[in-house]
Amino acid sequence: MAQPLLRFGIHDFLNAGPILLSVKEQGLNQGFQLIIDSPASLADRLKSSDLDLAMIPSIEYFKSADNYRLVRGVCIASRGEVGTVLFLAKKPIDEICSIAVDNRSRTSIALLKVLFSFKSDVSTRPFPPDLELMLADNSAALIIGDSAFQLSNLDPSITVYDLSKEWFVQTGKTFVHAVVAVRKNISLSKSQKIFLEQTILDGCGQFKEVLRDYGVLPGVETK
Repeated sequence: MAQPLLRFGIHDFLNAGPILLSVKEQGLNQGFQLIIDSPASLADRLKSSDLDLAMIPSIEYFKSADNYRLVRGVCIASRGEVGTVLFLAKKPIDEICSIAVDNRSRTSIALLKVLFSFKSDVSTRPFPPDLELMLADNSAALIIGDSAFQLSNLDPSITVYDLSKEWFVQTGKTFVHAVVAVRKNISLSKSQKIFLEQTILDGCGQFKEVLRDYGVLPGVETK
C-alpha cells in the first residue's frame, strides 16, 4: 500500500526559491504534497496539525521546540543586508508611537523588538503589506518578503533599516529567518531526509531557473 503524501508547507518568497524549486520539480516523487502559504499561516497550520512539516519563522520553532524536529541544514539565513526585512520609520526611534507590522511575519517582529529600544507604550498593529496604508496612521512600518523588493520612490524623510544588516552589525552573527520543522509524530524516510537536505545545494546551483520565476520583481537580474 502506498504511503500517504506528507503535507509540506513552504512560502513562495524569493528567498525560499532555491528550496521551492526542487520541491516543485521532485517533491511529489519523494512523497511530499506541496502547500504554499504565508510564513505566519504556515506556523499556525503546522501547530494545528494541518501540515506535517513546514518552513516556519524561527521564532515559532522556539515557541514549540518540544513538538518539532528540525530538518538539518535546511533554512533561510543571512549575514548582512538582504532587502527583504525592512523597517521604515517616519520618526526617530525614540519618538515612534505605533508600528504597522506585516501580518505575514513572526520572526521579524521579534527581531525588531530585540534590535531597537522603543518606548514602553509603543503599539504594533498587523497590516497587509501595503506601505501607503501601513504608514497612513502609524509612525513606522515593518514589511517583509518580495513586497520589500517592490518598494520604490520612497519619501526621502523615511529612514529605512534592513533588519538583517542591523542584526549583523550589532552581533556579528548569522541570523536565521526560517527553518524547516517536522512534527514529532511524523517520520521521514531516509531518502526523504536526504532529498530535503539536498534541496539547498540543488536550488543554489540553479539560480537562473529560480530567478526566472521571479523576473518580474524590480531589481532582480535574470541574465
